[in-house]
Amino acid sequence: MNIFVGNLSYVTEDDGLRALFEAYGEVASAKVIRSRESGRSRGFAFVEMPNDEEARTAIAEADGKELDGRPLKVSEAHQKADRPSGGGDPPS
Repeated sequence: MNIFVGNLSYVTEDDGLRALFEAYGEVASAKVIRSRESGRSRGFAFVEMPNDEEARTAIAEADGKELDGRPLKVSEAHQKADRPSGGGDPPS
């Protein structure tokens, strides 16, 4: 299951996030999302847990839990809607 983690402190790193979620089970990946331009955290992350039952427990237990001074907002991640690539007007 893919888990969305919001309201992250800008100092939170992948390892700290992974450690928090490993308390609830196996973590396949934990990735803080960063700005392409500055490299600074964008304040949210995604954690992937292969066991859905462990993931549901992690969501319930970690939502509202404080990490690096901020209360986390934790929920199941939703698939990103397909967006057309490119941009601008279609050729005439």
